[in-house]
Amino acid sequence: MPKVSTKATRTEKVEKAPRGKAKKDPNAPKRALSAYMFFSQDWRERIKTENPDAGFGEVGKLLGAKWKELDDEEKKPYIEQAARDKTRAEEEKASYVPESAPAAKSRASKKAAKPVSEDDEEEDDDE
Repeated sequence: MPKVSTKATRTEKVEKAPRGKAKKDPNAPKRALSAYMFFSQDWRERIKTENPDAGFGEVGKLLGAKWKELDDEEKKPYIEQAARDKTRAEEEKASYVPESAPAAKSRASKKAAKPVSEDDEEEDDDE
């Protein structure tokens, strides 16, 4: 007589719900750009016209080399622009309220929302 196993065999797999990537809110505030990113936006077309046969990676290398060559005085307008963009991003982030955030709750927020016991309420009344 063959043995009857009570354990699940390897062919019987438990179906799991697919964990898709969370959808990003299109209204979420954008991050601030760095001074280098403002520089590269400004110089990318110039580098491409000087080196028309350069690919994407080569243009990036040339931009990085050009950025390293600049002294602090030449970088100053890009640094100031990045500082303005940083304040803009911080303001947008502070004023941003997600439309539906039930999935965005973290464990910390659940712990912070624990119910107040009657003992705690009595202590507050005494003060």
